[in-house]
Amino acid sequence: MRCPFCGNVDTQVKDSRPAEDHVAIRRRRFCPACAGRFTTYERVQLRDLVVIKKQGKREAFDRDKLERSIRIALQKRPVEPERIDQMISGIVRRLESMGDADVPSDKIGEIVMETLARIDTVAYVRFASVYKNFQAADDFEEFVSELRPDADGKS
Repeated sequence: MRCPFCGNVDTQVKDSRPAEDHVAIRRRRFCPACAGRFTTYERVQLRDLVVIKKQGKREAFDRDKLERSIRIALQKRPVEPERIDQMISGIVRRLESMGDADVPSDKIGEIVMETLARIDTVAYVRFASVYKNFQAADDFEEFVSELRPDADGKS
């Protein structure tokens, strides 16, 4: 593994342990050339996924991009980092096990929204505001009103 600080290819593993509910291995590494320390994660990848964008463009699935968008939605919310990692791993496993390597971006967005709705409604609304491209406060009001049961007890 190449050192991210100096580029040295001869780094040493100092510690390995299971991570993300035993679906990944976390390795602490040390670079003897610059004394830098860094962490890597090793995960099973069932297949190379390709995301089909709304305009038809194809791009390689990027787990880090998925993780960034979910972490932004969950920013300052009371959700443990381990729970977020488990959620992301679960979404990726679900995508990989769908049977097709080509996954529409709409499908990824729906799976993320479905998962966030179960974990944190504020994060769900935040993610939906970007995913559904809310343009005005009315868009938020309409979306949130669908989440609330009727005030008079009817559902």
